[in-house]
Amino acid sequence: MSRRADRNIARELLGALFCLGLCLGIGSPPVEAQGVRVTLELPVRAGIDMQGRETLVATPFIVVRQEGDNAFRGRNVDVQKDFQRYVNKLLRRDTDLEVETLDALDYPTYDLEMLADDRGFWAAVGERSGADLILTGSLDFDVRDRSGYRLEEYVSPFDGRTYYRQVLVEETGFEFDILMQVYDGRSGELLFDDNFKDFKTMDTNVADPVAGMFQNLRALEDRIVGVFAQKTIEATRVLFRN
Repeated sequence: MSRRADRNIARELLGALFCLGLCLGIGSPPVEAQGVRVTLELPVRAGIDMQGRETLVATPFIVVRQEGDNAFRGRNVDVQKDFQRYVNKLLRRDTDLEVETLDALDYPTYDLEMLADDRGFWAAVGERSGADLILTGSLDFDVRDRSGYRLEEYVSPFDGRTYYRQVLVEETGFEFDILMQVYDGRSGELLFDDNFKDFKTMDTNVADPVAGMFQNLRALEDRIVGVFAQKTIEATRVLFRN
């Protein structure tokens, strides 16, 4: 057999293999190359049905635990009042609700599970305030001091080489644990019940419990607002070409 005939057979074999690869999807362009990647804004419904609900009354949250009641490194912390002011301002700013506050409320019990079953109590609160929704819950604010060792790079002034050494690090952590409940102001029915948590750390030498608490709250803003207002999220999708 001549060299020309060998080359012709080789071309035919390569052509057959190429066709087989296309049939099996081998060597086909990736999905992204066949379509256009776009970013969409998708609506996310509020945590509760807001139809016909325009007013909200915020009651004092029950404080389960508050570190720094007397004073924490010279700073007084009033978790209940600071939280109340912050949340009221947030809801007035980021929702369409008309927000009012009850500065004091005589709870029949401080057990939130029992309160959740007491529709008569919440209906009475709704009748007294005239609000469509009642916001309540519990707060747990914990301050944790902790220390530990971590590896740190340093350059030796003697030989210019980089070494690793263990360094003692002291940190203060602030944990905010919020149980949030929303009741119907007419029926007293529990409409929403969820737990929001956030933890932040600071250098112990500059740790401030008030700053730590507000850092926690800022991290939880979207989740709190999302209970009462529709929001949008960004999502990436691939649109395929015909």
